Amino acid sequence: MGVEILGVGKYIPPRVLTNSDLEKILDTSDEWIITRTGIKERHIAEEWEKASDLALKACEEAIENSKLNKKDIEAVIVATSTPDMIFPSTACFLADKLGLNKPMAFDLSAACSGFIYGLTIGSSFLKSGQFKNVLVVGTEVFSQILDWSDRSTAVIFGDGAGAVVLSLTDSDSDILSAEMKSDGSHWGSLNCPVGEKLRMRGRETFKLAIKSMETASKKALEKANLTLDDIKLIIPHQANIRIINAIAERLNVPEEKVFSNIHKYGNTSAASIPIALYDVIKEGKINKGDNILLTAFGGGLTWGSIVLRY
Repeated sequence: MGVEILGVGKYIPPRVLTNSDLEKILDTSDEWIITRTGIKERHIAEEWEKASDLALKACEEAIENSKLNKKDIEAVIVATSTPDMIFPSTACFLADKLGLNKPMAFDLSAACSGFIYGLTIGSSFLKSGQFKNVLVVGTEVFSQILDWSDRSTAVIFGDGAGAVVLSLTDSDSDILSAEMKSDGSHWGSLNCPVGEKLRMRGRETFKLAIKSMETASKKALEKANLTLDDIKLIIPHQANIRIINAIAERLNVPEEKVFSNIHKYGNTSAASIPIALYDVIKEGKINKGDNILLTAFGGGLTWGSIVLRY
């Protein structure tokens, strides 16, 4: 029995914030933003929209694509740094909005690494025999925790949600390995205190992100007894195009083997990998049986990589 992604879903708020829009409120330019981040535009949720609202639409699509009945979902794992409330969990709100049958539901706080942390946990639940179908979601409304006067962070982040239905099946699909790490001593590089705005030390975060994702990726491949030649596509957290390109260089793979959609969405934190995975699948860039590498880095610090046979 293997762990298979039966369905994927995403939701991007319709409101677009372009670099030209940001030029009007910040000391910045379209050229400056594109050169340093690779971002051309990002999507921003309405003020009334919460993480569970974005997640709801992504999850409805993922469940529909999975061909499962909603009542078959036994656990909901929501990765988010922008929860609806401190408690109850966003996962509880989401499960209720979806009309699920009283599933296990909890939030996971690992910043931009949250979704791959969630995949690892969801896979473990399935392989232990605890559940048969698990919903794993990354959803963020980072626009609501940004300091819009700080050009170093305001230009980077966007809002969105992505979801997958994980199920235990008799297919060849599986999560082959995972390498998950954290280091709280570097918390100061990227954080958001309760009731305050996001803070980031850009240069420090940049260096830590590249080193951490490179190391975790190589370790995950080693655990799976695979090499990069066995990997069809690498899907990294969409943090910054320079980080994405540096990962390709460090792993010695061509840039076209490393997927990027950051120009359209910006950095959507825990939602970035599931949104990218959705786009990859819908664009036909991977097929069943292909091996893919997911890697992420976020505040905590947290980081990790997963080797997945789709």
